Amino acid sequence: MRLDKFLKVSRIIKRRTIAKDFADSERVLINGRVAKPSSEVKKGDTITLQIGSKKTVFEVLDIKENIRAAEAKNMYRIIE
Repeated sequence: MRLDKFLKVSRIIKRRTIAKDFADSERVLINGRVAKPSSEVKKGDTITLQIGSKKTVFEVLDIKENIRAAEAKNMYRIIE
């Protein structure tokens, strides 16, 4: 699944266009590498998101195309 779509579907970021802007400005890393919006996300990947001075690291637990809002938090876990 594309990075921008994963961030939107998992509800880490509210809109796909905002997720794309984050990746374009090099504020998203997948497994320690700068990621483009079209980068593939797989189970087991770590996603680092830089929002201002705050850095959040997520581990991808599941990939689903469509999911209910209540179940979205099951797609990832926060590492730090």
